[in-house]
Amino acid sequence: MLKTGILNPQINSLLSRVRHTNTLVIADRGFPFWPQIETIDLSLVDDIPTVLNVLHAIAANFVIGKAWMAIEFRKEVSPTILNAYTAILPSIEFETHIEFKRRVPSAIGLIRTADTIPYSNVILESA
Repeated sequence: MLKTGILNPQINSLLSRVRHTNTLVIADRGFPFWPQIETIDLSLVDDIPTVLNVLHAIAANFVIGKAWMAIEFRKEVSPTILNAYTAILPSIEFETHIEFKRRVPSAIGLIRTADTIPYSNVILESA
């Protein structure tokens, strides 16, 4: 039985299948459903958990090479929130939300959170 780290068996299974240069999406509560992508829904109530909660949980054992976010995110959030993301994500490329969504179908999976911050979605590329 796992005693520390990520305890959710579906997330552990998904993370173990992400290989070098594969991508993983961590999304807010309003992110569209993508039928062709395995989706794990963690939403409980507003902001439990958030995208940042999930990033913190997986960062200990997931080697993040690159990350993509929508440029609209930077316009919506305070510098404090942006700094919280950049502290976890070594290299964020910002692009339009439409360009961001074009990357989604090639992801290994999607983890949906209850985050209420608009455009807080992130695509992680495994290093």
